[in-house]
Amino acid sequence: MALTGFPSSSHPHAEAPHDWVEHVLLAGPEDEECLRLGAPVDRRTLRGLLAEQAAQLTTAGLTAGGTVALRLPPSLGFVTTLLAGWQLGAQVVLLDHRLTDHEIGLAVERLRPQVLVGSRHRPSAALRGWAEADPVAEPVAGGRPATTGHALVQLSSGSTGPSKVIARTAGDLIRELDCYASLADFPRAGERVVLLSSVVHVLGLVGGLLNSLHARVPLWLPERMTAAGILAAVAADERPTTVIGVPFHAELLAAASAPPRLPQLRRMIVAGELVRPGLPAAFTARYGVPLGTMYGMTELGVIATDLTGALHPQARPVPGVELREEAGELHIRTAASPYPGLLDPSRWSDGWLHTRDAGRLDTGTGLVTVLGRRDSQVSIGGLKVDLTEVEQTLAGLPEVREAVVVFAEGAVEAFLAADEAADADAIRDGVTRLLASYKRPRRLSFLAALPRTATGKLLRDPAALREAVAAPAAP
Repeated sequence: MALTGFPSSSHPHAEAPHDWVEHVLLAGPEDEECLRLGAPVDRRTLRGLLAEQAAQLTTAGLTAGGTVALRLPPSLGFVTTLLAGWQLGAQVVLLDHRLTDHEIGLAVERLRPQVLVGSRHRPSAALRGWAEADPVAEPVAGGRPATTGHALVQLSSGSTGPSKVIARTAGDLIRELDCYASLADFPRAGERVVLLSSVVHVLGLVGGLLNSLHARVPLWLPERMTAAGILAAVAADERPTTVIGVPFHAELLAAASAPPRLPQLRRMIVAGELVRPGLPAAFTARYGVPLGTMYGMTELGVIATDLTGALHPQARPVPGVELREEAGELHIRTAASPYPGLLDPSRWSDGWLHTRDAGRLDTGTGLVTVLGRRDSQVSIGGLKVDLTEVEQTLAGLPEVREAVVVFAEGAVEAFLAADEAADADAIRDGVTRLLASYKRPRRLSFLAALPRTATGKLLRDPAALREAVAAPAAP
């Protein structure tokens, strides 16, 4: 069902009317459950809490055209403050609550919001799926009103380097909700979503929170982000259920021993990075349902999907997305650059976003195969080596749970997560057997678990990875 009457991002300054929150996100019966964070929350309750947060933001000085930054954990407070900011006509900046005070200070200095919203409560335990948050809005000295018509400002995950500032209009968000509405295998009214992805980042925010509100699909967050906690959330209700997360969550569930029978589980959908070879089959063998995949970017949201697992490793572009392959890189047509203030023709030019993702586009079928980051292709002695290929090969070894392969100081290095009992010599033999000599990593480093970004993506900064290897093991 298209959201007729609302503009999309076909125009650089496309915006939705000021009441788009009311018409797009909050429409529905007052007594209908829309969220579950421990206890059910219906639309009447959500509206009341939203009004309270709007009053607090107004008291802190936020007005239409203003800017507010949220530093809140996944919580009812996060949801109501986000919607209240948009309802007031403000530009909302999302900051991950797990950032340190120093990192938050740098982000505030860089983005200059007029109001910063934090929580009175102490941070919740690391494995909690949601938190109790009592939002506190404070004016920021030197904050500035919005200089663009964007509704949302996010920072990229920073898995490969410094974060980028990315902005989207309300029309952009509505266009993405239209895309989800067009997908026959995405959750619909009468079903339920268990969300594992961070609501600060695009999959959890739009594909999870905003789409669930719009599509009238109750959104549940598990009490704990453990395999047992996730499975308990799925088992707690009989409605058809889709789990949405990142590949790390699928790995966690695929490794669960003796999971309960879950007839309500419809599928799991993951995005954020490539899944390792064998994971879709392992997940389906464990639960009897498909592991669907999506390709997307913070800049645009969802781009292509394979929700049934039948196309993997290919995916079908969502309606309205125009892709092209240029010298092995995927480009996507966009009317304007998603990077405010950044004039870099290598990122956006002539109406095309340069994704920096390597991929293949089948002109006959229209299907796309994402191969990994374009910067994963390096030259070793004049020979081209695809680090993604090496990484996927290593991750496919039976002794290896996950792998990251980087190129630094002229050499390929591999960082592997494996159990203490894993045979390092067997892993090295597998590398020798499967990879040509010029593709083999010069060094293999072993860790109990690989470090990840706040969004659950594998960290790819060589210095940080070496620090993790050198750090003493936890007692």
